[in-house]
Order: sequence, then C-alpha cells, then structure tokens
Amino acid sequence: MEHAYYYDRNKFDALLYRIIEQNSTEQALNWLQQQKEKLGEPVSAQRFNLTFTAIPRFMGKHPLKSATSHIELSDDTNFFIQGYTLDKLVRIWWLLQFPAADKDAYIRVIEGLFDAADMNEQAALYAALPVLAWPEAWVFRTTEGIRSNIGPVQEAVMLHNSYPARNLEEPAWNQLVMKAFFTDKPIHQIAGLDERANSNLAAILTDYAHERWAAGRKVHPMLWRLVGPFINADNFPDIQRIWHSEVNVEKEAAALACASSTYDAAQQLLEQSATLREEIATRQLTWDTIAARIA
Repeated sequence: MEHAYYYDRNKFDALLYRIIEQNSTEQALNWLQQQKEKLGEPVSAQRFNLTFTAIPRFMGKHPLKSATSHIELSDDTNFFIQGYTLDKLVRIWWLLQFPAADKDAYIRVIEGLFDAADMNEQAALYAALPVLAWPEAWVFRTTEGIRSNIGPVQEAVMLHNSYPARNLEEPAWNQLVMKAFFTDKPIHQIAGLDERANSNLAAILTDYAHERWAAGRKVHPMLWRLVGPFINADNFPDIQRIWHSEVNVEKEAAALACASSTYDAAQQLLEQSATLREEIATRQLTWDTIAARIA
C-alpha cells in the first residue's frame, strides 16, 4: 500500500470534507454519510458508481464559498479548487472513499467511471488525477483527455492540474502544451510549465510561430516563455523580431525570454533597455503580468 498514494490521503480527505460541510445543507450531508455507510465491506462497486452519478442531484451544483484557492498535497504540490462547484468537489472526495489496497480492483472501478462518464463527470475525474491512487495507471487516460475536444474536459486536464507535469513523458507533455495554445487556454495556469520546459518543445513552438506569422496571424506572447531558456542561433532572429515589435506586450515577452536565457546575444539584447531590465529585476514585469494584460 505504500505506493498507492504519494500524499497523506487521510489529511486531504478531512480537509476536503471540511469544505464540503461549509457549503452543504444538513440534509445533503446526511445523504452523503448514508451513502458512505451503505458502501459496505467489501465495497459495492455498483453502489459506489451510482452515488458518484447522483451527487449533483443530492448535493447541489452551486459554486463553492471558500477562502481557500488550493489545498497542499505535498511540499511541492497543490490541489486547486478555485472556481469549483460543490458537486465537483464532492465527486473528488467520493473517489477517495474507494479502497485502493487491491490495485487491480481499484483501477477497474475508476476506469469504469471514465468509460461511462458524461461531460461533468469526466471533468471531475480528470481534475481528480493528482489524488487518485496508483498514479502511474492514469497516464493513458490523461493523453486521451489532452486529445478531447470538450472544453471543460480539456481545462480539467490542462489547468491547475499537477498530474501531467509529474507523470507524463516529454512527448505527451509537449502535446498538452501545444493543444493548450491551439485551443487558446490560459497558458500560465498550466502547472509545472517552467519545470517541464524542454528544447524539443521550444523547437515545436518556434515552428508554430513561423506558421502563424506566415498566415498573417498573431503569436501568443506566452509562447516565448517556453523558448527563452533555449534561445540559440537558430531562434534568436525570432526573439529579435518580437523585441522590435510595436506591440508593447510582445517586446516585454522578448525581454522576459532574454532574461531567462544564457545565450550571449540574448543577454546583450536585454542590455539595450534599462527600463525593461529594471522592471524584470524588481518583478514589476513577470510572465504573470503579461498573462494579466492579454487575458
């Protein structure tokens, strides 16, 4: 069992339930407790599945009233609940109630939920990836979620979700980031974005930028965040191009990209603007400020 969870499941369970209590009626909480008591020993998979489906009807779908935007899972991982509705949070808590000791049985039941899920159930399941037991078991499901064309499902996989950065191989991770650009997601909300930056992704993104420019289209300024650490002789002309852009946010993106680079020419380019250099040094200009301007 020591490999089922990488975090303190009982602590997380208790924290989630406290938020559920703060957002639920007594009647709804009574129903939830009854469902847990009825699960039985051994747990009835059928009852577990039926409850998962019924949660919105009995608990409600109203937005959470919570001052907490996230819950700490481990020293370097947070579980974000900002913008959640109550039914989504309860579904994630309910997933913690199925015992994980029998790995095969656990995976079979959760896979069954994925197979039968409607859009909102899928969104809850994908959002729950960071807290499901046996993390290595959900890599294929995650790649399926990346390929989904359903907006809420894409967002559940891509945004504020620590699972992909922790578990995906580089090609699948790069596919997630590219899909986020293609579907105009808020890139800065991808967990592990900087930690998983890689030279292959930088090359794919610069090719994508060239295609956009050739078609007379704009390039998302956040793209250069992932190119910055990998600036070289091949892509430096692209950085120079946006540095000389008349669009202020593009020049700022070039400056931030140069600031993250060890390439001499990039450092020299940044030296040309004392103002931008100072704003970066004092954190008046960050990728978050860029994201806020283009939102």
